[in-house]
Amino acid sequence: MVLVFAENWDGKFKKSTYEAVSYAAEIAKMIGGNCVAVTIGNVSDGDAKQLGKYGASKVLSVKNDKLNGLVSQAYSSVIAQAAQSIGAKAVVISYTYTGKSIAGRLAVKLKAGLAAGASALPSSANPFTVRKKCFSGKGLTDVVITSEIKVVALNPNSYQVNATGADAVVENFNATLNDTDFKVQSKEIKKTSGKIALTEAELVVSAGRGLKAPENWTMVEQLATELGAATACSKPVADVGWRPHHEHVGQTGITIAPNLYIAIGISGAIQHLAGVSSSKVIVAINSDAEAPFFKAADYGIVGDAFEIVPKLIEEVKKLKAHNN
Repeated sequence: MVLVFAENWDGKFKKSTYEAVSYAAEIAKMIGGNCVAVTIGNVSDGDAKQLGKYGASKVLSVKNDKLNGLVSQAYSSVIAQAAQSIGAKAVVISYTYTGKSIAGRLAVKLKAGLAAGASALPSSANPFTVRKKCFSGKGLTDVVITSEIKVVALNPNSYQVNATGADAVVENFNATLNDTDFKVQSKEIKKTSGKIALTEAELVVSAGRGLKAPENWTMVEQLATELGAATACSKPVADVGWRPHHEHVGQTGITIAPNLYIAIGISGAIQHLAGVSSSKVIVAINSDAEAPFFKAADYGIVGDAFEIVPKLIEEVKKLKAHNN
């Protein structure tokens, strides 16, 4: 059996959850048994049933008012108990902010080996071998997990969504929690609204010091709006306060893996590339023909961003008008 933690945001699932369920369903085929999902929070039975379309045969629904906000220790206890109740040999979670906060705790509770940040299906079920990135994204390594139970934390945007199944059966699940599960609690959670989350975005438009001033970000935001993309920035830009820190991508910021990453006026230092190297297609726009980013990019445009970006915006508008 394989258990997958179906993370939700205010009762709704996002793409990374469907990826994790699809991924877990494939592992279940490899090692034998079914894929069972566990949800925590106010997820409707109707939405929970939808997980069956991605490979979950059953959904364990945990509803507890104390768990409405993220409590990492309590979440890991619930997931561990769910895994033990079905005799799971593998547990899959999405390596989101939530996943990063519970992956280690969950592995300890289950006395399981952990592959954090997996980027592909296991290449072998016996021995259980999973590929993940290492050295800040500059290399790949195959991790062999020899423990009886395996925990795999899947990087978002690294596996396709497979919607081929039918509705899942939903059952209530009651976990036993104690005071130690609530020793650490979040006092405040600030959420961005009206924007596409970077970790979920399939298209990202990013810019760096080449834009010269924060007021020049208007064209970056306009291009992102026309493409339906999220916006991001390099570390120096966030450090000087031109853009908020939650937009900083790189080794010390957010790691992303969109289908398209457009870098405007970013030199492409190793620290930045570590956070975006998993992008399917990278487009670099820079006036310096020797910028390191061009070596990593799939497409490069040498020129002035203040001339190129407005032209891109106009071409995107024309394409959208033609398609409509």
